[in-house]
Amino acid sequence: MATTDRDYYELLGVSRGADETEIKQAFRRLARELHPDVSDAPDAEARFKEVVEAYEVLSKSETRALYDRYGHAGLRSGGFEPGHVDFGNLADLFSAFFGDDVFLGGRGRRGRGADLAEAVEIELVDAARGVSRDIPFAVAATCAHCSGSGAEPGSAVTTCPTCGGAGRLQQVTRSVFGEFVRTQACPDCAGSGRRIETPCGECNGAGRVIEERTLTVEIPAGIHDGQRIRLDGQGHAGVTGEVTGDAYVEVRIRPDERFVREGNDVYTTVGVTITQAALGATIMVPTLDGEEELELAPGTQPGEIVVLRGRGMPVLQSFGRGDERILVTVLVPRQLTDEQRRLLREFDEHADEHTYDKPDSFFDKLKSAFR
Repeated sequence: MATTDRDYYELLGVSRGADETEIKQAFRRLARELHPDVSDAPDAEARFKEVVEAYEVLSKSETRALYDRYGHAGLRSGGFEPGHVDFGNLADLFSAFFGDDVFLGGRGRRGRGADLAEAVEIELVDAARGVSRDIPFAVAATCAHCSGSGAEPGSAVTTCPTCGGAGRLQQVTRSVFGEFVRTQACPDCAGSGRRIETPCGECNGAGRVIEERTLTVEIPAGIHDGQRIRLDGQGHAGVTGEVTGDAYVEVRIRPDERFVREGNDVYTTVGVTITQAALGATIMVPTLDGEEELELAPGTQPGEIVVLRGRGMPVLQSFGRGDERILVTVLVPRQLTDEQRRLLREFDEHADEHTYDKPDSFFDKLKSAFR
């Protein structure tokens, strides 16, 4: 029999139409608040059991469908018994809340310095060619005076008596859900496992100092907007014995008024007069490599797509390039002299059914554009 008859959606604070992600996020938030090892509230354990029960039902499609249709009575008749939670699945969730050692037998990982993140803006033509950029940034570097130990050279560094040099304290709690191990950094040594008698005068015992550096990043040709480049070991220095973090550079590509990028292809437009479209012409068009001549065939139609093969973006970390697709627009004159009107009327009088080919339909043009 269920431990509560409260509405499971209400317990998790989600709507009945909530998807799997929303349910999981709600459970994570409530578990952080109500877990007996974290909350001091007298009813924390009882509320935690209700939340686990609600998640157990709503996270599985079979029990959720049964509950949605028949409520708690349907679950009871279906043989549902709360409390038999699959900790093999929930372990991944709890590790996100309390660390890798939340369940007995968890294993710690070697510490490392923090990563740093910077951003750089480039033009579309730079993304097509590849470019190098220098980025100024502030980074936590190992203190040269104490070599990162945090202690004044020649002074003593002893083992922390509180944690015995482990840097962490563990507390085992037994509950109806099994045994949990809560791990936290030692408050006396801040997780270092050491006690410094005389702190370094340069870094004040931190073992690290802030430095201003310039990071040179090589941006490869063909990179896309929003992609990040990782530079190993260029991040913040860790404390003694830890590896240095990495640096991540996010590349932002400024919009180009001439081109629109779709994958490795670029799109642009060019306007021609009605006489150029009818008689054919040689015009200049923009490309990522500069202006190029383009031969327009006589009878070029409005909305026609001209493709320049291999004039698009390079394929990132591969070979070849995309195409440039040029949309032709025909400029219709807005102001005409009397003589120009007379000439157009004369042309129209001499035109017949053979003067104009049957135009492509809208869907033919659309298919041609995407082809």
